[in-house]
Order: sequence, then C-alpha cells, then structure tokens
Amino acid sequence: MNIAINRREWISAGALGFLGGGAMSEISKGDEQHERPRNFGTAKSCVVVFLFGGQGQQDTYDLKPNAPAEIRGEFSPISTNVVGTQICEHLPYLSKLMDKVAIVRSMSHTDFEHGSASYTALTGHPHPLPGTNTPARREDFPTYGAAVAHLKPTQGPVPSATVLGPVMHQGNRPPMAGQNAGFLGHAFEPFRVDQDPNGLDFSVAELALPVEISGTRFDQRYDLLSRLEPRFPAVDRLGEIRGMTDLKQRAFGLLGSGKSRQAFDLGNETEQLRDQYGRHKFGQTMLLARRLVEAEVPLITVNWARSNREQWDTHSKNYPTMKERLLPPFDQGISAFIADLDARGMLDSTLVIALGEFGRTPKINKDAGRDHWPDVYSLLVAGGGVKRGVVVGESDQHAAFPKTDPIAPWDLAATMYHLLGIGPETHVFDRAGRPFSLSPGRVVTDLLS
Repeated sequence: MNIAINRREWISAGALGFLGGGAMSEISKGDEQHERPRNFGTAKSCVVVFLFGGQGQQDTYDLKPNAPAEIRGEFSPISTNVVGTQICEHLPYLSKLMDKVAIVRSMSHTDFEHGSASYTALTGHPHPLPGTNTPARREDFPTYGAAVAHLKPTQGPVPSATVLGPVMHQGNRPPMAGQNAGFLGHAFEPFRVDQDPNGLDFSVAELALPVEISGTRFDQRYDLLSRLEPRFPAVDRLGEIRGMTDLKQRAFGLLGSGKSRQAFDLGNETEQLRDQYGRHKFGQTMLLARRLVEAEVPLITVNWARSNREQWDTHSKNYPTMKERLLPPFDQGISAFIADLDARGMLDSTLVIALGEFGRTPKINKDAGRDHWPDVYSLLVAGGGVKRGVVVGESDQHAAFPKTDPIAPWDLAATMYHLLGIGPETHVFDRAGRPFSLSPGRVVTDLLS
C-alpha cells in the first residue's frame, strides 16, 4: 500500500472526500466535564521530529560514565547551561540551550520491532500486532497529523497537517503503518513534502496550478463543484460525506493562496539564518518547519529518513556513524530551530518533540553497535507549555530500565493532545462506527510548566 499522495490524489481527497470512503467521525461530547491539568491548549502548533531507527539514550541524553566500558561506550558527557545536567559531547549546540528544553529519560514500552514500535510512536496506540512490520492498512489508527487535521483543523489557507520528508519503510518492505490517516480516510492525509529543502531546485509543485489550468479555468472548476455539492446528500446514505465542504474549500484554497506558497518558500530567509540551521537536508527541513509554524500549521512531522538502515538503527559501527553522520546535523538543526522559535517569541506556543521508536541496548554488541531496546530510552521536548531546563524521569545505572515511573508513548501522546487543546479521552470513530479514545494514556503533569 503506497501512502504517498500526489497532487491530483490529494486534491481529490480534499475536495471530494466521499470518494475515499473515510470515516468522518465526530468529537465526543462532554469534554468540558473533565477537569484538565494546567496548560490545556497552550500550543498552537506541534512539530514531531521522528528519528527513525531509534536514537541511543546512552549516546545522547543519558550517558553513564561510571558504567563498565562495554556499556558506557566511547562518548563522554559534557556540562550544559543547566547546572547538574549533562549530555553527549557531540551535542555542543544543544548543551547551550538546555535551559529552553526538557529531557525525558524514562520513556518505556515493550515492542522491539521498528514497524510496530514506530506505529506506536506516531499514533500513541500500541500496534495490534506488536513485534511485526505490518504494512499500513485502512483500519490503522490515524497518525497524529491526521487526527489533528480531523479534530482541530486550521481555518487558514494552509494544510492542517504536513509531513516533511519521505514515506518511511523498514528495509525493502512496503510503507510502515502509523504514517497515514488510517480509518479516518484519505481526506485527512497530511500534506507531504518529500523533496530536499537543501536542494538548489527545491519547490513544492503541488501548490502550483498545472500549466494547462489557467486561473479562469480553476475558478470554473471550483464553481462547478459548488453547484454539484447540494446533490451529494442524496448519495450519502452512510453519512460519509460530512465535512466535505470545508475540505473542498481547503484544497482549492491552498492552490489559490499566496500564503500557502510563501510558507514553503525558503528564498525569503537570509543566507546567515540558513547557515545557522546548517546547509544539509535536516537543517533546511527544520527551517521549513519553522516557516510552517509561522503560517499556523497545527501539526508538522519531520521524518529523518526513508529507511532505518544506515541511520539511527546503529547495529554496527555505532560511534563513527553517530559522531560523523548523525549527531552533527541533528544537533545543529534542532538547536537552531529551538533558538529561532524562542527569539521570535514562538516557542511557548509551539510544542517540539524529538523522538525515535525506541532506544538502544545498554551493552555494545560484537559489531561495535547497539541493538533495539524499548525498555527505557530518552527524548527531547520543548515549548508549548512544557517546563524549561528540566530532566523528567530517571533510568538505572546502565540505562537499561526506568528507575522512576515509566512514561509510555501513549502518555506522551496524551500530553501532546492536551497541550494542543484536544482532550485525550476524545472519541474518534472507525468506518464501522466503533469509538476509540484518542489516547489511552495519561497527561504527564511533571512536564507541564
């Protein structure tokens, strides 16, 4: 199943959502009856940076310098601008920004496989077939962007959810589950940009009218669809066309809007700022993400790479790979992004989450690498109502298991939805009309400022 969606398919899904047969579900009532933890709805946007493959906690945010050599590894910790907090020596930019972010060191679940664990990381729900690489299916729980596009879409002429980066695959298998709208249907698929923003010819062709379509012809098509629209209820016996008017206006609005095109135009940024982000794919992708935050896109997902291979999935040659290829661009890009948001007064209203699907084994293997390890791992969170300069949770002396209460991916999801102003207990409905809670987790109040 190919979950990439081209311009024609995307416009068709947005303007004629009934063709996708998606479940146009409704927000459950009574959310106002729940007593909310603080900072409900603080974040206007959320940026999820997904480090596919699994970033090792012992080599980033949770080093164990007193552990045996086969556990502590080759990297040393360095002090940060928060007294008592240390991180990896190869994250020098982040070390100067730790007063603006939070580290979670007690993330934990039980799924050791990339596919199903990534599904959990990107939907906030355990995969029904844990330990597998099941491809994307129509009955999957929707990815974060699709859920937000469904429950809290933007009113502006920009996408409600955007994915910057490629469709992800585990090896040569079909696209992984957890990346698409699942049972919500194609109408809520995030708008995907998989071109390299660092390329000289970077542009988003999906936001430009085809050469053969003039502005007049475009307006005529919009008018024709508007006149056909009153007839749709006659064929909507299953109630699957609800909300189609808004979707149609969104799709046509994007094509006709200068604001949407400007949001994806890096040419308006100074050369100096582009240099600060880093003249590499990840750095320029994060700069593009900042432009989308400014344009008030509610949910932006940044995919590090198409495949786990030779990326964060460091089963062999962990240290040269991390030191030379992975940590430098990550450190530069994510740090510039956080600092830029803060300088513009946007960090407090923008939730930033950088995570993988799990961590890496405490013990280094025979190939000088680390293997899959979901029992405990670390991630970075910033902005959007999150505390600054704190470490939440603690692992044991070998970064093998949580020493404090574990935080599950569904707890992180509940916290994200809470900060975006969506109750985690909100129900969404699949094609059969069955209700599902948006998140089965708890809001992590220790993270809330």
